[in-house]
Amino acid sequence: MMGLTGIELGACMFAVLLVMLALRIHIGIAMLLTGSIGYTLVAGIDPLLNYFKGAAYARYSVYDLSVVPLFLLMGQFATHGGLSRSLFKAGNAMIGHWRGGMAMGAVGACAGFGAICGSSLATAATMGQVALPELKAHGYSERLSAAAIAAGGTLGILIPPSVPLVIYAIITEQNIAKMFLAAFVPGLLAAVGYMVVIGIVARISPQDAPAGKKFTVAQRLKALSETWPVILIFVTVIGGIYGGIFTPTEAASIGTLATGIVAWTSGGLKGQGFLDCMYGAAGATGMIFLILLGADILNVFLALTQVHTELATWVIGLALPPLAVLMVVILIYLVLGCIMDSLSMILLTIPIFFPIIMGIDLWGLSAEYKAIWFGILALMVVEVGLITPPVGMNVFIISAMAKNVQMKDIFKSILPFLLSDVVRIGLLIFFPSIALVALQIFG
Repeated sequence: MMGLTGIELGACMFAVLLVMLALRIHIGIAMLLTGSIGYTLVAGIDPLLNYFKGAAYARYSVYDLSVVPLFLLMGQFATHGGLSRSLFKAGNAMIGHWRGGMAMGAVGACAGFGAICGSSLATAATMGQVALPELKAHGYSERLSAAAIAAGGTLGILIPPSVPLVIYAIITEQNIAKMFLAAFVPGLLAAVGYMVVIGIVARISPQDAPAGKKFTVAQRLKALSETWPVILIFVTVIGGIYGGIFTPTEAASIGTLATGIVAWTSGGLKGQGFLDCMYGAAGATGMIFLILLGADILNVFLALTQVHTELATWVIGLALPPLAVLMVVILIYLVLGCIMDSLSMILLTIPIFFPIIMGIDLWGLSAEYKAIWFGILALMVVEVGLITPPVGMNVFIISAMAKNVQMKDIFKSILPFLLSDVVRIGLLIFFPSIALVALQIFG
């Protein structure tokens, strides 16, 4: 180990990893290279090659991991099936006559689309295509419109089903269904918080968010009726899981089939549409699986150095209040969120932070409840990184669509939404029951 302790060697290799990321090397490749170099320094090249023989099979043969490509394909079908448009129309019909109501409807549509998509980037991209032109046509400020949809897009990884939640559950050996259940209330709270922000901005700057026309009761009912495929798919998938009818993997399969049928009947899969869905899901799956393999190699190296154990022992030995330890972890997440994507952060940090959190007492929570609560909290903090500079992926996506507004102006307009995120994270820290209430009632 070159005379270095486990923490010292781990810190050195982590610095190497950050340099690779700064050089724009893909996170999966960067973790794979860092872990391989570190493994070789600790154990030699032959043990590394021996580990590589079965590493890919050991990771990819995990049954629960099959949920990932299924949910990704489900999201592709939902995107091509026009389901986002019906959700936006319904949201606009219900509250579009309020000042800022159309933008609030777009946030609500993001939450609904996230419930059958599971990806924040897909949610932001799809809702941006649907909502941005409509908001512009009705006199909404492009800055506010872009910020609202970029922020609303983050709901894609919080509202179940969520691919990052699945990954977290697999890494920490938690129940996927319980993770989904725990995410409901925080997800709804996030959507309401963003709507409140839009309402406040609309009153401070009325010219940025005018009121729209008021729909009749018949028009509202018609708009709501057009969302029945989304409601049916969501109830089937989530209800089937919690009703004990399906496993998460079976529910994902049924949801994907149902969404595919809806997309087919709407014409979204005709011609090149079906192949585009398959290519999109395959590409995203390959990217996620590469990151998983890289994270495995890196985590095996860290395990050899005992950095997890040493770091947890060191932190506990500092005798810091448990809340102070949690705040440090959250601060690290916020910093990393400025330079890394959400899934990469989870795969890179959870193996390090999870043992630390599980080793301290927080609000007297049981081990299972603490693991689930921390997963939801970590995901909420990670999602903030999607709309913070310099690597706010949702902002990049929306900026490419809103060509008349500069990215720096979108980031400025997002500040009130970030304040909402801070308030929500604070509430979850001091009131863990926000994440656990649904679990305690239905779990």
